[in-house]
Amino acid sequence: MKLRIPEATAGARILSFGDYQPARVVTNDEIAEKVDTDDEWIRSRVGIAERRIAGPEEGIVEMAVQAGGKAVAGSGLAPEDIDLVILATCSAESPMPGHAGMVADRLGIGAPGAFDLNAACAGFCYALATADSAVRGGSARNVLVIGAEKMSQWLDWTDRSTCIIFADGAGAAVVTGSDEPGIGPVVWGSAGAQYDKIIIPDRHSFIQQEGQAVFRWATSAVAPVAVEACERAGIRPDELAAIVPHQANLRIIDAIARKVKAPNAVVADDIVHSGNTSGASIPLALSRMIERGDVPSGAPALLVGFGAGLAYAAQVIQIP
Repeated sequence: MKLRIPEATAGARILSFGDYQPARVVTNDEIAEKVDTDDEWIRSRVGIAERRIAGPEEGIVEMAVQAGGKAVAGSGLAPEDIDLVILATCSAESPMPGHAGMVADRLGIGAPGAFDLNAACAGFCYALATADSAVRGGSARNVLVIGAEKMSQWLDWTDRSTCIIFADGAGAAVVTGSDEPGIGPVVWGSAGAQYDKIIIPDRHSFIQQEGQAVFRWATSAVAPVAVEACERAGIRPDELAAIVPHQANLRIIDAIARKVKAPNAVVADDIVHSGNTSGASIPLALSRMIERGDVPSGAPALLVGFGAGLAYAAQVIQIP
């Protein structure tokens, strides 16, 4: 007996992005009313001026639907054309059932493959690589990839080390088949021995992190991964139009960009006004860059995710 497998596709590319942010803006001054900090201290250490915090009616599903719907509308596809939905999230209040199926249903996407993926702040890059493989391998035609997080529901608002950093939002992309690859090979991995550097210990706990340890790891270990992703994609750093790292900390972002040495690239700094939205930060930042006209269509952009786990992933994409 010989098994039949789907016909492979030469490549995959991103058709469109979409994003969503809650309306509520929380400034550094507002946080300083609750904990011992001030605007200057927060800006100097993490680069954040303000962040968006979701209201009670804005859950992960609701934000994912908004971002995903925008991405599908921009792709030129109908909801029924989507046959796989991947939701990258690490902040779900309930672990079961997964949220991807609910998002698909609310978007009118009938009976797709649907699952949640948790690689924390590297989640979108992991999900994008999974979508790329599914399309190229023939198991999906069009994939909706979403990063959506409600980090605020896991914050101790009296803990200065975390409440100044994390925020809420969603970003999404639609991936389809292509004769020419528009998504480069992923370079991914993990430093599992350091899993406890960013952690929610149990269902009754808040997020905890060892900020200095994470900073040292991210500023030393992540840039080589980003450079390798360029090499595997056959793109020189000086050809990059954009570098979109996970929006963890402005000093980390600047350190990675310096080490990649991409003089012509616009470096995403969405963290200044959006905070750290974990698995949502990369698609959210790039979607906003595209909307503003900061990056040209068709040019290469480097995506670099890293965070809890400690998981990391990077790939070069063609900007839609």
